[in-house]
Amino acid sequence: MAAKGKKKDAPAENYLLRVPVHPKGMNWSANNEGIVTLEKPNTGLMNKIAQLIFSKPEISYIHLDMHGSFAWLNTDGIRDITAIGLLVKERFGEEAEPLYERLAMFYQVMDSYGFVHWKE
Repeated sequence: MAAKGKKKDAPAENYLLRVPVHPKGMNWSANNEGIVTLEKPNTGLMNKIAQLIFSKPEISYIHLDMHGSFAWLNTDGIRDITAIGLLVKERFGEEAEPLYERLAMFYQVMDSYGFVHWKE
């Protein structure tokens, strides 16, 4: 018997065919070397308390490495993860391996922090 709320025999989604998109209004920058820095505002009650008591910053800056920066700069809302992977492979060669495992993890982390969402 199928679990309640689950579709019986539904095909598993191929994560690599998902198209990542930068959220509207998200602030980020890239330096001359192409290294990307993302800005994450620290909002909410607990963050405000931490800012007052512990001098925590109002904005956290997340610096991506060269592989993540390259993937980020090629996240255009058109290419899926597989297509971005081909560009990463072309740019970094064997240094990018294990390519799709790394890219899938990168985008999962970006998604978990709200740095990307997915094109419908």
